[in-house]
Amino acid sequence: MTHRIGYLIGSLAQDSINRILAKALVGLAPPSLELVEIPIRDLPLYNRDDELDPVAAVTEFKRAIESSEGLLLVSPEYNRSIPGALKNAIDWGSRPWGHNSFARKPTGIIGASTGAIGTAVMQSSMRSVLSFLNAPQLNAPEAYITFDPEAFGPDGEVKDAGTREFLQHYMNEYAAFVERVLSLTAPGHVGDQG
Repeated sequence: MTHRIGYLIGSLAQDSINRILAKALVGLAPPSLELVEIPIRDLPLYNRDDELDPVAAVTEFKRAIESSEGLLLVSPEYNRSIPGALKNAIDWGSRPWGHNSFARKPTGIIGASTGAIGTAVMQSSMRSVLSFLNAPQLNAPEAYITFDPEAFGPDGEVKDAGTREFLQHYMNEYAAFVERVLSLTAPGHVGDQG
């Protein structure tokens, strides 16, 4: 069985190292996962006044999250935290109250940075947000990638054997986590719509 996994890239830059990392993860995903990007670029700034009559970009974003069986967040760290565009997307996806599109979606967090701590602080902040959103998280292995341009081709080819092995292991662990979470998920939870 193939599971549709939506992935969000926390950087809006077209040449982002996290976009390159995402391409690498798509290429290394096991056959049980179909990875599909969920774009966040066109989302307006979150405004509670617009919750009940959102623009098409918001409706499409929430629909894409809801049609995914799991989510992979591939993101840089901005000022020791979650990039604003990604946090904005999460805010839209979790609202209005009672319509949290992230609930019970098995999530993985990974990110690349040119610095030595490789997005560790962003990931810590993201774990707090995802916990509040009732989104189960792959806790191990943790994946803080110090980006080496010699290790990656622009289309996500992973040239360094050690990096490729680690990322392959991460994707295999995420696939196993998705299977575990989805096998426990059943309709009828308190707050489910319909």
